[in-house]
Amino acid sequence: MKLEQLEKSIGYTFQNKDLLKNALTHTSYAFENHIQSNEKLEFLGDSILEFISSKYLYANFPKLTEGEMTKVRATIVCEESLYKIAKKHNFSDFLYLGKSELASHKEARPAIMADSVEALIAAIYFDSNLEEAEKFIVENLKEPAEVASKHVGEKDYKTVLQEILQQHGEVKIQYEIIKEQGPDHDKLFTAEVKYNGKALAVGEGRTKKAAEMEAAKKAIEGLKQEKK
Repeated sequence: MKLEQLEKSIGYTFQNKDLLKNALTHTSYAFENHIQSNEKLEFLGDSILEFISSKYLYANFPKLTEGEMTKVRATIVCEESLYKIAKKHNFSDFLYLGKSELASHKEARPAIMADSVEALIAAIYFDSNLEEAEKFIVENLKEPAEVASKHVGEKDYKTVLQEILQQHGEVKIQYEIIKEQGPDHDKLFTAEVKYNGKALAVGEGRTKKAAEMEAAKKAIEGLKQEKK
């Protein structure tokens, strides 16, 4: 697919197309073709992302404490969040991956997709200015930030389940992915949670983490029913 389609999707047109190509070049492709990978752009993009996301949270969520802003920022700039951005703009159709990488994985791994988003941020910055990079970041993170800010004080289901089960001492809690369905770019995972070897519940999700969280949620609901 043509890079113009990606530019249209992200809402930014590069003056220097080589910068865009560099941002999409994985180390495997760079090594095989003796060119520069996107690692250096990713390094800078990570810092820009952290600064802009911090600035956005500071300006738009005045009621959050410093600790809460730190938690929200960690949620919206994590690999899973950036992977969702890359997926939204179909980065996998434009990434330059080496034959070795494609032989091991038919499609771009989530970590590679997430890294390319950070590289793209730096590429936009070099091609224009910080304001343009900020536009891209805010446009893609304002909704996740809104969601994360509403749940920042809540404990996640895995933590809650652990606290419930460990009320009377240490126990062994295990999560296992027992099923994977669908193509690589749109997988559905099924996770099972066990307590001292006993199966408690299963859950589904588009990521392994989400499936584990759903399994923990259902386990908590099951334990509450047992107490009634």
